[in-house]
Amino acid sequence: MKITLAHGSGGKSTTDLIESVFAKHFSNPILNRMEDSAVVDSSSKIAVTTDSFVVTPLIFPGGNIGRLSICGTVNDLLMRGAVPKYITSAFIIEEGADTDTLALIAKSMADTAREAGVTIICGDTKVIEGSGGIYINTTGVGFVKESTDIVSTNLREGDAVVVSGNMGDHHAAILSARMHIENNIKSDNAPLGEMVQAMLKAGIELHCMRDVTRGGLGTVLNELAKASRVNIELREESIPVNAEVSSFAKILGLDILHMGNEGKLVAVMPMEQAEQAVEIIRQCRYGKNAQIIGTVRHGSGVTLITPIGGKRQVNVLYGQGLPRIC
Repeated sequence: MKITLAHGSGGKSTTDLIESVFAKHFSNPILNRMEDSAVVDSSSKIAVTTDSFVVTPLIFPGGNIGRLSICGTVNDLLMRGAVPKYITSAFIIEEGADTDTLALIAKSMADTAREAGVTIICGDTKVIEGSGGIYINTTGVGFVKESTDIVSTNLREGDAVVVSGNMGDHHAAILSARMHIENNIKSDNAPLGEMVQAMLKAGIELHCMRDVTRGGLGTVLNELAKASRVNIELREESIPVNAEVSSFAKILGLDILHMGNEGKLVAVMPMEQAEQAVEIIRQCRYGKNAQIIGTVRHGSGVTLITPIGGKRQVNVLYGQGLPRIC
């Protein structure tokens, strides 16, 4: 099998690559859980995650690769209920990159790290031949309370499915920038610590959380449904979407359920706590459009209920999608 751009899309091809190569050779009980970050034992429980950022263009409406690298790493830790603390950062810089651009990216990383309450504690820089590209690898570490167990196998029949805001913003912003389409769409790249910690502090029984990145909401929910062996039933009219993003997607034939974000989460909790969770998220900086979008049912896969009562199966993203989105 030869690697194609589809293998970086976050959809079916990415899953196949992970399962056939990395999971096969790196298999162990911690890695095999396939969560956003790994929780391991030390003097206390810690969460660890690593990520690489290759977005094109480097600077896009609403953000840049520097802000994105901090948000993506912090959010992966948060999805396990961790309090993010430390980040490492390694830069791979192609010959010809502009130092002014690099300085802007570094400043954005520092500003976002302060916003997220994390410290960049070490790093590395390598320069290679190329045409001015910049790539960033990060590792994040956070601390987890002993009583916290937020994993994708925890979904239960009757649970509510909540999203923290509009779907597809980052995907639409990146594609608009690449196609030189003028609009008001901006990336949603943001650290989500405020809403996660607020829900935990309020005693919301969070069964699972995931950030909705590559592959979109449809892919993420299929992964959760498979892990917990349940069906997730979505109400299409409840899924929040910015009107301009919705129009953009329709013009280009894109499916909102397979468009990526970089500042949104999906959370699953008991139905009786869902309204409280939504109100908590809406009070936070990046959560004003939070909604209950579905219910966990008996069965398998993900089902979408249309506004007229029809049903359709929602699959994972197949094919290339939009590569180099993060």
